[in-house]
Amino acid sequence: MKTPLLRYAGTFVLLASIGACQPAQDAAESPVTPATATESVEMRGPPPPTGRSVEWRFLGGNSGHTRYSPADQIRASNFDDLEEAWLWDGASYNAQSGRSTPSYIDGILYTVAGPRRHVVAIDPGTGETLWSYREPTTRRWEYSMRKDYGKGITYAEIDGRGVIYISSPAFFLTALDAKTGRPLEGFGGQVPVEGFPPTGVVDLLADLGHPYDPYEGIDLEVGYITSSSPPIVVGDVVVVGNSAEQGYNQSRVENIPGDILAYDARTGRFLWKFDVLPGPGEFGHETWENDAWEWTGDISSWAPLSADQERGIVYIPTNGATLDFYGGFRPGDNLFSTSLIALDVKTGERAWHYQLVHHDIWNYDTPTAPVLLDVTIDGVEVPIVAQATKQSFVYTFNRETGEPVWPIEEKPVPASKIPGEALSPTQPHPTKPKPFDIQGLTHDDLIDYTPELRQDAIDALAKYEIGPLFNPPLHRDNEMGLEGSLWCPGDIGGLNIDAPPAADPESGVLFVPSHSHCSTRIIAPGIERDALIPEPTGSMIADYAVLRGFGIRPPNNLPIHKPPYSRITAIDMNTGEHLWMTPAGETPSRILNHPKLAGVDLPPTGSGFTPPLVATKTLLVYASLDSDDEPHLFALDKATGEQVGKVPVDRRSRYGMMTYMHDGKQYIVLQTGGVLTAMALP
Repeated sequence: MKTPLLRYAGTFVLLASIGACQPAQDAAESPVTPATATESVEMRGPPPPTGRSVEWRFLGGNSGHTRYSPADQIRASNFDDLEEAWLWDGASYNAQSGRSTPSYIDGILYTVAGPRRHVVAIDPGTGETLWSYREPTTRRWEYSMRKDYGKGITYAEIDGRGVIYISSPAFFLTALDAKTGRPLEGFGGQVPVEGFPPTGVVDLLADLGHPYDPYEGIDLEVGYITSSSPPIVVGDVVVVGNSAEQGYNQSRVENIPGDILAYDARTGRFLWKFDVLPGPGEFGHETWENDAWEWTGDISSWAPLSADQERGIVYIPTNGATLDFYGGFRPGDNLFSTSLIALDVKTGERAWHYQLVHHDIWNYDTPTAPVLLDVTIDGVEVPIVAQATKQSFVYTFNRETGEPVWPIEEKPVPASKIPGEALSPTQPHPTKPKPFDIQGLTHDDLIDYTPELRQDAIDALAKYEIGPLFNPPLHRDNEMGLEGSLWCPGDIGGLNIDAPPAADPESGVLFVPSHSHCSTRIIAPGIERDALIPEPTGSMIADYAVLRGFGIRPPNNLPIHKPPYSRITAIDMNTGEHLWMTPAGETPSRILNHPKLAGVDLPPTGSGFTPPLVATKTLLVYASLDSDDEPHLFALDKATGEQVGKVPVDRRSRYGMMTYMHDGKQYIVLQTGGVLTAMALP
């Protein structure tokens, strides 16, 4: 079959397979025209008749980001029968990261792929590409550090027509017709750059309030902004987050704030902007104790957003202010950095906020979308928002009022030893739920299989400062002569972007994946780091910056701390109590076969990799490695954590997974690098 090709304004839309699909088995050629609309229903009892569907309409399944589906064709009794149904290979898009969860809507699967962040429509039954859209090239795209991290798309129905929205690495908002992939007529306007379509695109830089060039972007001496998550549609409003360059790639103190933008979903008309870095007269301005609010920035919302559609509230998780690991040039608590912000979607006004980390210098940015649930607490129904964090806490609030559901206490934390750094004397610690992974490090937390292994771990820590949660970084030339400090969890654990939590909205149980990890970084004079960055953002070099990350060489090639190394924790959000915890994945072969562990009765350790997961009507499904270090898909009983199924898969999953039902058949889609792998029953 000859593939029809449409070209307009320099953009290509492919209306049939372009060879990016590798079906698991031969199948009859399917029509290019998408399936007709199907009814989204909750499945109970036997599988539904052919033609019915269960959709996955948002990045997190729904706008509350529960990563839950009521589909239950795949059950404990047949889980082990799962097999590969199809593969979609993003090689032609140069897709590599695997950080994009597809959405299944109205009979079509949608995702983004590769550093160009192509929008791709896929046949959900065969994996064939239906169409794709690519934004024209700009210098601001070329410079983006978050190109291949698009995470997914956003969908809305406008005047009876389905519309796909994405925000791009170059920081444009694009609206496409969901059936054809064409830019939406009447949305946005002409971008004055060659190749852009005459409609369907909004230049987001135009509404930030900083001088910019449509092709080049913002001058790097002023700042830099990009995106790494899709926007979210709440009613008829599109809310757009953003991201900056990674804080460990920064060496200068200037940047622009990651302000939140909102647009009319129908026309692309600019509606409002929320200032994440408050100026004079704005709430929180006093938390910036010098003039840093004028010239520093970041505080981006690079993690996905969640929304309460009924109440018209959007929830914004943010990261720290400019420069990870050192903030001596920005004294104060620095609102709204590392916070959860609730905004009225119609006005952009702050409904409430909570700062999770004051004056963040640990890279404890809020890495995953907040989870929205309706639970029953002491006999009263409460709408909650639960934010799981890197520091192994779940902060829980009444999502309407912002009141903590359980008390959050300000507890003393260590002071910094880096010259010029003034940390907050306290940090917020929830009283419930209890932490879901390690916090802080003492000798009692170290490996104890044998006295020899324990002493080796103690000796390995002798050159590092260890301590409680919020143990601060050390600079290289510290007076103690130490190589650094360890803070636990580190900035890539306990919970992180690669494995968002899931939740069961019927029971109110939250499932949190995590892995045990501590960080140590070399903090050195900023001029040394600046010399290693080809195009640094800003103009004034900071006194200190992170030179590079490094880890303790584990003695005997064994983790220094006790297992489990990765886990899943089930938390009853009606009570705040942990229901169960199970190691995620199996004990690695290097530990099972380690000569110094011969004869030791080893407990299950987990693989050490944070497990991406999804919740269904009856199961919790996650991806990890078995004891031969081979990738597998595992199924747990949601009520007990007991393993009820296990099947091999070809590739290790990264970031997340999703499930949907199409034409009476349930699929589980794994994000396996640049490939999507669909599993289904025979």
